Amino acid sequence: MADDIRFSDFTTGEKLRVAALTARMAKRGLADDGTGNVDLSDLKRKVERIENAARRRKKK
Repeated sequence: MADDIRFSDFTTGEKLRVAALTARMAKRGLADDGTGNVDLSDLKRKVERIENAARRRKKK
């Protein structure tokens, strides 16, 4: 599968951004009041954009 990307395919800046976004997702999850209605879609989209950039760079 040529589309698979590994953590080593990310630049250092991208790794830091993904780690920060993951931490923000965890923080939102912990702040939940027990309803399970936490919206993480905006942070997930940001991570997906970073993944897509790494995937495009890997294909070249």
